[in-house]
Amino acid sequence: MIEKTRVSANFSSVPVVLLLGLLSLPLVLIYAYLFIDTISNSDAGSLVPSEFTLQHWSFLWETKPGKPNIWLVTLNTFVFTSVITAVILLVSSMAGYVLSRLNVPARGFFLAGVMVLHAFPSVTLIIAIFIVLQYLGLYNSLLGVILVKAAIDLPLGIWLMKGFYDTVPWEIEMAGIVDGASRFTVWRRLVLPQIRPAVMALGLFSFLSGWSEFILPQVLAPGAQVQVLSVYLASLIADDNNFDFATFKAVGVFYVIPVLILYVFFQKHLMNIYGGGTKG
Repeated sequence: MIEKTRVSANFSSVPVVLLLGLLSLPLVLIYAYLFIDTISNSDAGSLVPSEFTLQHWSFLWETKPGKPNIWLVTLNTFVFTSVITAVILLVSSMAGYVLSRLNVPARGFFLAGVMVLHAFPSVTLIIAIFIVLQYLGLYNSLLGVILVKAAIDLPLGIWLMKGFYDTVPWEIEMAGIVDGASRFTVWRRLVLPQIRPAVMALGLFSFLSGWSEFILPQVLAPGAQVQVLSVYLASLIADDNNFDFATFKAVGVFYVIPVLILYVFFQKHLMNIYGGGTKG
């Protein structure tokens, strides 16, 4: 009986999968053609590749005149996104637990303030942030832009973690406290594992948000030695009269590859951000 139910469920999902696949086909074809276009040359006015070449990818082993080394830029991008993700996960997981479980004075006011802070677009704060970083000596440094980006994304992370902690039964904590465990131990060893899918999802969203960030690095860290890939990509077409569009497309594909890999291998974790914590 169970096997029959599974088979019928699988067959009922086939039309949905086919429909979604059909709708996604144009996007897949665009990515495929973009990649083929970066490893080939075409005759003028023709969309069909005429010859294979890796010249458009020469930025991987040659430094473009007036541009930083692509591997230094890639390292900066990974450092930028990884540190932001670590800060958001650490602070959000702790602050969310405090707001969910402890009797914090003016907790409602604080939560409202968190959401108000998240409502402000980073562009509206850019001048004030610029002045503060100049005063602190953190302008044109990765540390400065990391702190700014993490602070802007933290309100949403705290709010999400608080919601997931609310779904964890109190009995789990009470059992640990009765056994003599400290509050920190209860949080780390009993409560945190219950919301592990949410932590994973928030980490992935934070990483993708940092990877795609452009405005903050462009304004607050424009120097060649601290450039990230989004700024590097934009600089390739900064001069409207003299730019290599073929290299621009190749760098764009190089830039999007880590994102595609994350979506392919961690798409199930990304969907967990819309669910609740594990009960039991």
